[in-house]
Amino acid sequence: MAVPMTVAQLINILYNIVDRMYLGRLPGHLALTGLGLCLPIISILMGFANLCGMGGSPLCSIHRGRGENEEAERIMGNSFVLLLLFGAGLSVFCLVFRRPILYLFGASGVTFPYANDYLTIYLLGTLFVMIGLGMNPFINAQGFSVMGMLTVALGAVVNIVLDPIFIFALDLGVKGAALATILSQACSAAWVLKFLTGKKVILRLRLSAFHLQAARVKRILGLGLSGFVMALTNSLVQILCNASLQHYGGDLYVGVMTVVNSIREVISMPVTGITHGCQPVLGYNYGAGAYGRVRQGIRFTAVVTVGYSIVVWALTLVFPETLIRIFNDEPDLIAEGIRAFRIYFATFFFMSFQFVGQSTFVGLGKSRQAVFFSLLRKAFIVAPLTLLLPPLGLGVDGVYLAEPISNVIGGLACIITMYFVVYRPLDRMRPERPH
Repeated sequence: MAVPMTVAQLINILYNIVDRMYLGRLPGHLALTGLGLCLPIISILMGFANLCGMGGSPLCSIHRGRGENEEAERIMGNSFVLLLLFGAGLSVFCLVFRRPILYLFGASGVTFPYANDYLTIYLLGTLFVMIGLGMNPFINAQGFSVMGMLTVALGAVVNIVLDPIFIFALDLGVKGAALATILSQACSAAWVLKFLTGKKVILRLRLSAFHLQAARVKRILGLGLSGFVMALTNSLVQILCNASLQHYGGDLYVGVMTVVNSIREVISMPVTGITHGCQPVLGYNYGAGAYGRVRQGIRFTAVVTVGYSIVVWALTLVFPETLIRIFNDEPDLIAEGIRAFRIYFATFFFMSFQFVGQSTFVGLGKSRQAVFFSLLRKAFIVAPLTLLLPPLGLGVDGVYLAEPISNVIGGLACIITMYFVVYRPLDRMRPERPH
């Protein structure tokens, strides 16, 4: 499960950052900065997709483990309807209020036109994002992780092919990047729906399962709240960072943070792929009473994610300039970017502890712990530090410092709690049912 889902996450990140790579090649850094201002909004949209997808799919795995396939299909159907409702509502809201939102998020008179052009077109494809991203976990939850990987790969290939055509050949700039993105997301959404309504699946998307039931919706949203809160707090931090950097530095520093966030997404996605891959396995075995296998899955996930994080952390600190040049080769941006990298990624490997603990809580249906630790690192540590450190004479460095401090405190708190609340008690839960 982990390997194809990890590949899928890597492809998904390529899918998301290819726009930034191409726009970074346009003259200056304003197009890249404008796109960076849209990222918090995009993150919020993806958060709503995860609210339904990552909330419903672990429940599907647990009910499949119990042999309750009919209830699992109802959960999937309810999740699909919620995705459509959220997608339609968010599209209208963001289109109406996009101007004040972008200025609130750190836009200037110079960068607003770029951000507005990208966001307006992107929002027209919100439903495609909801369906493709929100329903793909239900493919993975049934054990079809290779098919789930192909969902993402299809969109990525379409985006990579269309981006240079629209951006450069047709001279559409940021509008071309947005258009390529929503067309690629439409392809992914069509692929997901075709597979989930086909004959190969164990759980099929049926009209009869679309009727929303309050208790079921509450369970889906309760468990999905963890991923949603994580996306929401990530957006909050991006907004605060952009606004603070605009105030203490200017447009150049907002561009630097766009590159930093892009690299962070790339290097953290294998960890996300592994931890998402473990959730259906943990949930299925937990539902089947195979608690020894749940512990084994937690150990495997922890060893792989922490090991990978240490290696990539070292490479990021040693070769920051090489990574920055993927997106932009302006001397000013590179010089500031190298310094920002060394501060921002100073304790990156501690973040893997948060991923392991978080995915275990979600996979086993423990929504309260999952939500708490989603809030702890970003909302209770990073956000306040982003506001408090710069005025103390640290300036833009204070914005960068908030992340490594939160990685240590939040990561250790999450993994230690998971060990004592989940991992150790599982050893005393007997007997296991045959599996």
